[in-house]
Amino acid sequence: MTTNNTTDKTFAFRFIETDLSVQLELTNISRQTVKSIDILTIFLKNENASDGPSQVHIRFKTIECIQALQHFVLPHTTWIDGKPVGSDRDQLSRLKGITGEPNPYVLDISWQDEEEKMRFQRIPLGQVSLALP
Repeated sequence: MTTNNTTDKTFAFRFIETDLSVQLELTNISRQTVKSIDILTIFLKNENASDGPSQVHIRFKTIECIQALQHFVLPHTTWIDGKPVGSDRDQLSRLKGITGEPNPYVLDISWQDEEEKMRFQRIPLGQVSLALP
């Protein structure tokens, strides 16, 4: 896998808040179509540090393709204690963090470029997302 350098990012993100939920939107800010986009599962820290291994994680659905400069809202599922839970127990909002506090979470994204090469980008969720060019 190849890691993009800081001057050549492919993706930007933002959180979209509705009355019912928080969603994560991914934007292809490059000038090329990308395929087979995967975001690694994010394991959330336990709210009680003495609870041992993570009890909560978020899985994102693989995206087949995102065209240049296209936005895509990522389907996701929250799992608690090894089982998927309904939207009433969704934990995606925890990825937003708390203003002024360090955010330990990252989006680890892999995809195929137009030449079918695997690429990789890591985006810390505590940073401000990139603006569209």
